[in-house]
Amino acid sequence: MSPYEEVILEHWRNPRNRGRLDKPDLVGVEVNPLCGDAVRLELQVAEGRVTDVRFDGQGCAISQAAASLLTELIRGRTVAELREMRDEELLSALGGVIPTRRNCALLPLRALRRALGG
Repeated sequence: MSPYEEVILEHWRNPRNRGRLDKPDLVGVEVNPLCGDAVRLELQVAEGRVTDVRFDGQGCAISQAAASLLTELIRGRTVAELREMRDEELLSALGGVIPTRRNCALLPLRALRRALGG
């Protein structure tokens, strides 16, 4: 099994931070109409820094695992840092993604950008 597959399967089987926040400060939702994958990302922010984050959604193992991994990557970061986050950071953390599945892997990052107003 490749490192890519291991990361995806681990986060898909044991998602981190799945659920909803009581009173999120920022919310972003993205849906891929071609396949039906959906990700909702909720952030709690204090003094410009992410203090808590949760995701919810449905879809393929890649989109849901990427959402789980993204929550780990963004906790503790500033909103300014998140606005600078590039696709490659998430793709690299996933261990790489084949081009045909890139859209699935980046769905949670698009939800984050929507939450940030961009």
